[in-house]
Amino acid sequence: MNSRLLLLAATGVVLLTGCAEPVSLGSDELACRNGEEAGPANGVVLMAQAVETASWVPCLDTVPLGWHMSDVQIGDGSGRFWLDSDRDGVRAIEVALTASCATRDATEIPSDRDGVRRLERIGEVTPGYRGTRFYVFDGGCLTVHFQIAGDDRAEPLAVATEGIDLLRRTDVEQHVHEETDGRLQLDPVPAEGGRP
Repeated sequence: MNSRLLLLAATGVVLLTGCAEPVSLGSDELACRNGEEAGPANGVVLMAQAVETASWVPCLDTVPLGWHMSDVQIGDGSGRFWLDSDRDGVRAIEVALTASCATRDATEIPSDRDGVRRLERIGEVTPGYRGTRFYVFDGGCLTVHFQIAGDDRAEPLAVATEGIDLLRRTDVEQHVHEETDGRLQLDPVPAEGGRP
């Protein structure tokens, strides 16, 4: 692991500072809430740091029975994770956070969040169901790509809609500030003449 990755085990906060290599995490590391009273899990903090411009950050709220996270990769400029299904296959859902995305040929549909546009592009409806959902917001884009092999499309799309959530960057910043008693910031102020 890159020496620029700072792990604060005492506070439970992970900070990424210019990590060039992707970071792999366990499946519980993208939880929207890390316990009853706690804020987001460490992987959510890393996602926020990987895409410094993103005003929203993805997290996992609930993952239904039969689904599990198979992999997480976070590096400079992007973060992504995959969800496997025992019925719909390996990597049935891929979620990626980037600074921007290409939404050409996608149809805008009503969004359930202020300040977040939602678009969808369906690529195939039979024999499987394949498409991409985009959440576009200031400084970032969350792409949810689904490849559903089974006949039941409702559950996988519910996972994409309800299980994958977004947190405001300001809430993640507040969590880091509180967990470190103000010693650290989500986005450290650059040193004079360059990066922090």
